[in-house]
Amino acid sequence: QVQLAESGGDSVQPGGSLRLSCVASGFALNYDSIGWFRQAPGKEREGVSCFSSYDSSIYYADSVKGRFTLSRDNAKNTVYLQMNNLKPEDTGTYYCAAPAAGTITRGCYLGMDYWGEGTLVTVSS
Repeated sequence: QVQLAESGGDSVQPGGSLRLSCVASGFALNYDSIGWFRQAPGKEREGVSCFSSYDSSIYYADSVKGRFTLSRDNAKNTVYLQMNNLKPEDTGTYYCAAPAAGTITRGCYLGMDYWGEGTLVTVSS
């Protein structure tokens, strides 16, 4: 079975840092297209940072460029999102997601096939 398990969400002050982790398992997902999405109160879900399996590049939303870093440890089947210089507008539930195996992606795609349950990030003073 496919499982995506997020962790690392917390409440932090503006300017603080967090590292989110996503442990992936299963054979039916494309590990090369795993990404992070978030949904803030009153806003629609958006892509934050995703691996693009098409060209092995990494997509970052304009709002997080220079502050967030996507990485992975293949040996641990874990994807990380390092979030630095957090801002109140970064508040929201963060989801790890991936498409089905064989799906090629560019950037973040909201129609991912598999989603984690989410981890809450709150940035406030």
